[in-house]
Amino acid sequence: MLEDLLTGAMQSVVYGIVGVVLMAAGFGLVDVLTPGKLRDLIWVQRNGNAALLLAANQLGIAAIVFTAIFTSYDDFAKGLASTTVFGLVGLLIMALAFFALDLLTPGRLGAIICADEPHPAARVSAATHFGAALIVCACIA
Repeated sequence: MLEDLLTGAMQSVVYGIVGVVLMAAGFGLVDVLTPGKLRDLIWVQRNGNAALLLAANQLGIAAIVFTAIFTSYDDFAKGLASTTVFGLVGLLIMALAFFALDLLTPGRLGAIICADEPHPAARVSAATHFGAALIVCACIA
């Protein structure tokens, strides 16, 4: 029983690390998609548009990681690999959705997201990011 507990705890730590790394990659993705430094936009300038987009991205990645772990293979290595792969696929799909939305709408979406004034496009972009993540979740399940 103790061995199972320790094995489960170790696996939780490893899955947690993978999840945090994927969420950090999501932060990097949003930073690349938006002009300027995301850290400054959110934490210094208190930009609500950028914060909303990042929040949707982080929740989306968390949903993908959760779904991948929850539906994971019995084999830990396969489960870890699928979690990593689906997390990366999710990031790719989110970036693709951002670029598609940018092409379909007037102006530059990244610049709109960085605007000081709240903009409805930030909500649409956030929903697009989270929706892309849910599509990946459905593919996993």
